[in-house]
Amino acid sequence: MADQELTWRGAVARWDRQLFEGVARRHWPGADRVLPRLGRAANHGVLWGGAALAIAAFGSAGSRKAAVRGVASLALASATINTVGKWSVRRPRPLLDGVPAVRQLASQPQTTSFPSGHAASAFAFAAGTALESPAWGALLAPVAASVAFSRVYTGVHYPSDVVAGAALGVAAGFVVRRLTRGAEEARIVPGDERAAVGAPALPDGAGLTVVVNTGSGTAAAAGLDVLLRERLPKAELVTCGGPELAAELASAAERSVVLGVCGGDGTINAAATAALRAGIPLAVFPGGTLNHFALDLGLAGTEDTCRAVAAGHAVHIGVGRFTPGPDPEDPRAGYFLNNFSIGAYPQLLGHRLRWAPRIGGGPAALLAAWRVLRAQHPVRLRLAGKPRSVWLLFAGNGTYRGTGPTPRYRKSLGEGLLDVRLVLGGGRPGPRLLAAAFAGPLTRSPVHVATRLRSLRVGDIPPGTPLAYDGEHAQAPSALVLEEIPDALTVYRPR
Repeated sequence: MADQELTWRGAVARWDRQLFEGVARRHWPGADRVLPRLGRAANHGVLWGGAALAIAAFGSAGSRKAAVRGVASLALASATINTVGKWSVRRPRPLLDGVPAVRQLASQPQTTSFPSGHAASAFAFAAGTALESPAWGALLAPVAASVAFSRVYTGVHYPSDVVAGAALGVAAGFVVRRLTRGAEEARIVPGDERAAVGAPALPDGAGLTVVVNTGSGTAAAAGLDVLLRERLPKAELVTCGGPELAAELASAAERSVVLGVCGGDGTINAAATAALRAGIPLAVFPGGTLNHFALDLGLAGTEDTCRAVAAGHAVHIGVGRFTPGPDPEDPRAGYFLNNFSIGAYPQLLGHRLRWAPRIGGGPAALLAAWRVLRAQHPVRLRLAGKPRSVWLLFAGNGTYRGTGPTPRYRKSLGEGLLDVRLVLGGGRPGPRLLAAAFAGPLTRSPVHVATRLRSLRVGDIPPGTPLAYDGEHAQAPSALVLEEIPDALTVYRPR
């Protein structure tokens, strides 16, 4: 058996050398001017970052999603190559004796030869993009193949290095698709939240005030007026946006039996805060871009909410709260229906919100991710009295399903527990966050800690540290208490 393995390896090595030497001997018209430059353009992913920005800037919403998938696939492939691949097979680079000098790179790579990082990055970006947008993938495939071939043409890789790198890149594209698919297939099935007995039934909508955020991410509110006139004709409809939204929600909560809201997760968070303080139920009419809360609650659309309000069908859900101090009644306390975080994600969100008005949401997200992965430093905190260095502190309102530091969806909002996940400091953020993405749910690993708690004290927060909650961005206080409030809010949902 050992002799057969040695024979097989020898045959592959001979094939590798023969093919490498055949490429070196052959004259390729025009390639001397193009291929070395193309390979240099792909150094450090610059070519693919530029392609992603162009796709995001000039393409549709689906194209922007494809660009993000491509960048995520590239990041996974690059992290795998640099942390595992290059050090597991320490293969020397090819000798350049037969390679024409005009093709050779001015600066030769110093790392080992197997596998090709350029080929892995090229095929990862192309595959990740193609799995979301086949049209863009078809345009990128010849470029990716040319970059991969340029590594043999310039004499820095054997053909098998390129083939292995390309295979790894394609695999990274499929892995990213699998990891993100669950986030897009959110359930629209009611969970096991406890029924709210005695929730007001408003068959004609009398006592319901619906506040519509005019700045939300979709046009779902456009037909809401017609639907309410048909299903809940006595409901009051108020349109508002910008800085006046919070005050309008508070005013509507004070004069209503039920507070309704149409908008995205940030808007729903503001409405839930107003409803909690007024002690009244909340009716959610999904109108944002992602609608994580509505989907996890089991609301398919605005008609579901109308039917539930008319019949008085509602459930009790838990709510997360962060308080800057020991007093739970502190007026500075904030609430989260989805999740709370400190570290890499708030940094990314802050950059994206700052750049989006100038260059658009897709390009801003890509630039923000690039900036955070290159320049972010871990945050030193005191968690439950113990000093910790973390890339990310994530606290979910209820247990999220799926792996990773910021997982996918919840099966119940009535669980009464915080889903706390940490990506521990050390190393660089890219490999750490990617490694945490493969850690199992509620497990421990060298980079990832996950557990479920009723409350968590966070202290010694450095000045200027940002936090994020339900897509909103703010500055963190020097200390805070995270806690779960079971059955805190009554929300309408069909049975």
